[in-house]
Amino acid sequence: MGLNPDYIVGLVDGEGSFTAYVKDPDSSKTVKRRTKVEPRFFLKLIEKDKEILDELKKYFGCGNVYFQQDKRDNHQDCYRYEVANRKDLVEIIIPFFRKNALRLRSKHGDFEIFCQILNLVVRKEHLKESGLRKIYKLKQKMH
Repeated sequence: MGLNPDYIVGLVDGEGSFTAYVKDPDSSKTVKRRTKVEPRFFLKLIEKDKEILDELKKYFGCGNVYFQQDKRDNHQDCYRYEVANRKDLVEIIIPFFRKNALRLRSKHGDFEIFCQILNLVVRKEHLKESGLRKIYKLKQKMH
């Protein structure tokens, strides 16, 4: 199976996510994450479609495929293709989706916010309280 940009855009429009785990600057509880902001691109599919995720990893040349167990009723175990490495996000994932635009307005909006967050992280704004607050507010606008 060979993936092409149109197929990938459609797949990500339907099943993909651009997100960032952001520590609440006003929260006093400790968080087990390594950093205050963790931008991630991922796509989750049911177990029998794992080969598509392996092809995505091969296509992009980055990221990893993980097993994700789901014990909820009427849900199946899944696999998740995820890119968390900031350099790969900036140099591979973002340029791909700049060149091959997402079609769903909500997904495209999340992508644009994701790009803003990643830009602030690259500029190390997340290390300042004001920057973390700005990133936290941006994250609240994502679906």
